[in-house]
Amino acid sequence: MVNFVLVAGARLGAWAWDDVAPRLRAAGHAVHPLTLSGLAEKRGLPAGQQTHVQDIVAEVERHDLREVVLVGHSYAGVPVGQAAQRIGDRLARLVLVDSAVPVDGRSFAAGWPDGGAALRAAIAANGGSWPCARPEHFAGHGLSEEQTARLLAGATPHPGATLTEPATLTGSLAALPTTYVKCLLAGAEPDEDVAELLAGGHWRLVELDTGHWPMFSRPADLARLLLDAAVH
Repeated sequence: MVNFVLVAGARLGAWAWDDVAPRLRAAGHAVHPLTLSGLAEKRGLPAGQQTHVQDIVAEVERHDLREVVLVGHSYAGVPVGQAAQRIGDRLARLVLVDSAVPVDGRSFAAGWPDGGAALRAAIAANGGSWPCARPEHFAGHGLSEEQTARLLAGATPHPGATLTEPATLTGSLAALPTTYVKCLLAGAEPDEDVAELLAGGHWRLVELDTGHWPMFSRPADLARLLLDAAVH
């Protein structure tokens, strides 16, 4: 048995894993979907980048979890990657689902093509939070109307400081046992930061023919990939 800790991307909470978590539990594993500070049922709590890292570390330590498969989707790859270094030998495997990766001293926003200018402007115009996406943001990602409606209904604005504050790493992520899940409808090739880590020899690339939110569009297939990652 392993302990899955599941962290969804920007604007989402633990609820985003509702179609995946039961499949992991049915396979005999413990599952801990996690809502980060400032989102979903924790909306309103102040949060910066290191708040989210500590949210993840605290979840592992509070439950004294061992054999942890730490899963980060999209934005959550940034705090999850940092947390993976901090939980030491509790970590069995890191799984990054179509996610960003943390770079020491660099923010999530800085990894954007324009250096994060548009993201910072949107945060400033929305009182310090990244506003929820419009329906067209989800087009072309293999989502049904019902799945898109669930995403829109459940999303909350994302605390801006978590996106603009820098990551802090204690070493290279390349040494961690990691599975990277590339969702092909979101782009066929991993970005440069991910490609560099994949070249290090400890990371494994798997592909999923769906869009950026596979916990909605392909939950059974994503669960299968997570179960496979837990034993490899």
